[in-house]
Amino acid sequence: MTIDIDKLTEAELIDLNHRIVERLRFMQHARAHASMLKLRIGQRVRFKPEGRGRITGMVTRYNKKSVTVVTADGQRWNVSPGLLKAEPEEASQHPSKNIVQLPRKE
Repeated sequence: MTIDIDKLTEAELIDLNHRIVERLRFMQHARAHASMLKLRIGQRVRFKPEGRGRITGMVTRYNKKSVTVVTADGQRWNVSPGLLKAEPEEASQHPSKNIVQLPRKE
């Protein structure tokens, strides 16, 4: 589908612009949501802000467009989920560390 914008009136161009901007926002929101679905509260993640070293923290909250990450020293960061990389799971490296064996009822 092609649109000859030279034949559109000013009002039609403004309407087309609003539709394009809304569609782009929807697509960005859908990408952010899909990235958020890959993360879970309590998961350890890392990211690298511009001009700083790598930061590691824990996902504590989902926001509308970002994820809140809290570092070990208490800093809070709101980060786009697409910029986060999951840290290796400690529980899989040390399976007995987070598991408590309960006696079975017989």
